[in-house]
Amino acid sequence: MKTILFIIGTRPEAIKLAPVIRASKQNGSLRTIVCLTGQHRQMVDQVLSFFEIVADHDLGLMKEGQTLFDITADAFKNLAPVFDEVHPDITVVQGDTTTVFVGALASFYKKVPVAHVEAGLRSGNRHSPFPEEVNRLLTTQIADVHFAPTETARRNLEKENIRANIHVVGNTVIDALLLGLDIVRSRGDGAFLNAFTGIDLSKKILLVTGHRRESLGSSFENMCLAIKDVALRHRDVEIVYPVHLNPAVRETVQKVISGIENIHLLEPLDYPHLIWLLNRSHLVLTDSGGIQEEAPSLGKPVLVMREVTERTEGIDAGTALLVGTSRERIAYEVTRLFGDQTAYARMARSANPYGDGHATDRILDILGRYLNAKG
Repeated sequence: MKTILFIIGTRPEAIKLAPVIRASKQNGSLRTIVCLTGQHRQMVDQVLSFFEIVADHDLGLMKEGQTLFDITADAFKNLAPVFDEVHPDITVVQGDTTTVFVGALASFYKKVPVAHVEAGLRSGNRHSPFPEEVNRLLTTQIADVHFAPTETARRNLEKENIRANIHVVGNTVIDALLLGLDIVRSRGDGAFLNAFTGIDLSKKILLVTGHRRESLGSSFENMCLAIKDVALRHRDVEIVYPVHLNPAVRETVQKVISGIENIHLLEPLDYPHLIWLLNRSHLVLTDSGGIQEEAPSLGKPVLVMREVTERTEGIDAGTALLVGTSRERIAYEVTRLFGDQTAYARMARSANPYGDGHATDRILDILGRYLNAKG
């Protein structure tokens, strides 16, 4: 029996690997081991609980005031004994976090092949997103199997002279979203309404997420000022912003947009509540990554508050629009989509380029064949 070690550090990784882990555990020919580094804590626990996944190893690394240096050094040191105990045949990492890079490097040091899920995303700017762009570049150089979500991602890898074992499989975030919505619907709306007390859900909902490290400072303040402008201009719209736990994010948000009647600042939402709200929203304003992929599956246009994005497929397909961090541009584009039904419908009806919900099946089939070929 072959052993697959999944290494997870953050909520996005947990979401995107959840369907793969669940399917792997149901495969009688695979021994599936899940290791958490603890780069994120509560948010990861919520995701794993929702998808009924139990970690086999928990490094518990998260600590107050942790830096990239702390995460990198602590994760690297504490992963070594996991490899010694598990003896995996392959390690699976997902995305672009510090956990992904460190997990891949630790696996390489133990001479264990690495499979990289969501390989090949590139913004072209080493400092944006930071440090994720470089994490992806470094992980690519280590990985033995590259699961590219799109043809664009595959071409990005080939431009870097990566030729072997590239597989275009779609993005597992769509698998997770569809699986998650099935679970959410089975619970009914009543299980979620209490989290949104005071929000008039009969009105148009503008869902906001914003927290990127490279935006903090004047750019993030401009983003918040734009949200304020939208709120004052569109009193008939409910703006819902689950605020990231980063103290720098919270300080600016509280300073600029707290106390406005139709802006609702919430604590971070767990995954089921987030996708329930996303499904009820009219429009998404974000600087996040995964939601750029999820929203189009539900017909929700996305305005991306970044200067560059590694998820260019949505821009090309018309499901998302890059609006930068200018206060005026952000407010203008939100207002345009609220008022121009033709422009809104064009974005809402564009085909989602990120997958069909069957990436998990393709990944496990390829992993099985890869492991069998290695003997």
